[in-house]
Amino acid sequence: MILTRGARITGAVLCAVLAALVAAWIVRDLRAVGDASTLLRYWAGYTDGWPRKLPATLQADPVLLGVYVLALLAALRSSVAASALVVTGLVTLVLRLPGLWIIGSSWTGDRFGDDLRTRALVGTFVTLAAGLALVVTGAAGRRRPEDMYERPPTRPGRGAGVTAFLVLGASGAVLIAWEIRQLFTLPDEVYPAWYIGGEALTLGLIAAPPGWSSVALGVICLVVAWTALFRAVHSRPLSMTAAGFLLVSGVCGIARTVHNGWLEHFGEAETEQQLGMLTSLLLAFAGATALLVLAPRGLESAGGPDQGYGGHGHPQGGAEAYGHPRGATPGYGYPGAGTPGYGYPQSGGGSGPPPPPASPPPGW
Repeated sequence: MILTRGARITGAVLCAVLAALVAAWIVRDLRAVGDASTLLRYWAGYTDGWPRKLPATLQADPVLLGVYVLALLAALRSSVAASALVVTGLVTLVLRLPGLWIIGSSWTGDRFGDDLRTRALVGTFVTLAAGLALVVTGAAGRRRPEDMYERPPTRPGRGAGVTAFLVLGASGAVLIAWEIRQLFTLPDEVYPAWYIGGEALTLGLIAAPPGWSSVALGVICLVVAWTALFRAVHSRPLSMTAAGFLLVSGVCGIARTVHNGWLEHFGEAETEQQLGMLTSLLLAFAGATALLVLAPRGLESAGGPDQGYGGHGHPQGGAEAYGHPRGATPGYGYPGAGTPGYGYPQSGGGSGPPPPPASPPPGW
């Protein structure tokens, strides 16, 4: 099934609106912080050199900007545009849904200002509406190819599907395991805010809570790993999106490890902290590997013979799933003290959570 021309144009417009909203928030944060390097360090999770004004965005937002741009290109030219639009809409809904109750809380006005909170709430409603419209457009705007010159959707080869199953499945299992571990490490007064947000944690104004996003990414990785094993068409854009998030989350965790000097004393660290550093390596490796095996040209078309990693399918397979011949999807994590993959920085002043465990889990 491929998208009709009207559905492609509608999907491209919706992606453009979502990209413009995210870009506007990033520009706002750049102006508030003063320079890009400080904002990048905050996104990466460095705890030194914090900006005086808290950014409203976290690592999720530049990642989503990249996803929206790639989905826009896919809507206009890709054979898997329908799957790409549905995946983009679902990811948007998952990541922005917590904003409905977090932004509406009174403490966000005290921390970010009522004017900014009002703008964020309006933007969240628009974003959720656009995300839902993307899902509807991708699902309802499909039709069968009318002639032999129309490109059918591509799917992973057998080798690529098995590889994605292994690396994404392992990453999803590790993320879920870390969240189970949080049951025994987070204080009772912090645990609810970890998943649904709260004043106890310093959040980006429009970002999802760390536990929420970590569980969501873990579940998506497990689901897409299973579908990639059976080489479903939709597994390609979903796998590439999840892999991008894993990649940047792992890279940020590695950067923090090196920045804080933990790697030099790896043998002296506690077991849990060692596992956290190794998890960052796993996420980076899994994300990079999944992107490499799913992005190349030459993947088979749906319904064609099994060609493994390459084959003689459409010449614009792989990254063509996003409408870009050589592109790769970025990822994100959450800033936080001592976190290899995510976590939130401690609130400045007032009541806040005690220091996090030696190595809380990496996340989305």
